[in-house]
Amino acid sequence: MRVMDVRRAGERYPGGDPEAGIESWHAFSFGPHYDPGNLRFGAVIACNEERLAPGAGFGEHPHSHTEIVTWVVEGELTHRDSTGHETRVRPGDVQRLSSAAGVRHVERNDGSSPLTFIQMWLAPRDPGGVPSYEIIPGIADSTPYAVPKSGAMLHVRRLAAGERTAVPDAAHVYVHMVRGEIALAGETLGPGDSARLTHPEGLEAVGETPAELLMWEMGA
Repeated sequence: MRVMDVRRAGERYPGGDPEAGIESWHAFSFGPHYDPGNLRFGAVIACNEERLAPGAGFGEHPHSHTEIVTWVVEGELTHRDSTGHETRVRPGDVQRLSSAAGVRHVERNDGSSPLTFIQMWLAPRDPGGVPSYEIIPGIADSTPYAVPKSGAMLHVRRLAAGERTAVPDAAHVYVHMVRGEIALAGETLGPGDSARLTHPEGLEAVGETPAELLMWEMGA
């Protein structure tokens, strides 16, 4: 039976350090905002919207046993990690950092314009292993991106007004709205809204305006 749980942008937990030019919005239990009823959905354990002013960023910090996927909304993200990667991530690129047994990285806005990015953390099926990194520049609309360690697939959709897209048939689907509005099972979702779907067979999302959304397809 289909179940849909809509979470609105305004329900997210605020975070970051505004005085340092960092504004964060967390869709799941995160840091000081501990909510035992909102720890994960499927493999997704975090969906954070980060807004960095020019020159702001996160200093070197560690991660482990997490698949970290980043989607830039506007601006340019500078990434450096302890395995030797240094890249610039731009709108339309998909970045994945598999932290495995442990890795450290830095994320900064070294540009002159504001930076907004969505960062999604997924739990791996098996912890440990060797860290790895990948960036897919300019991923095409509706091209699926697999994260095998978490048994998950990311679908990026950019819809015109009135355009339809099928929601993946899967045990769990997590939908995050980047921009614009869609109609989904009788609800209108706007920027920052999300939907957690269980067994959404036969469901479609329809662009009410031009829209961009991220959909995670996950097994049981």
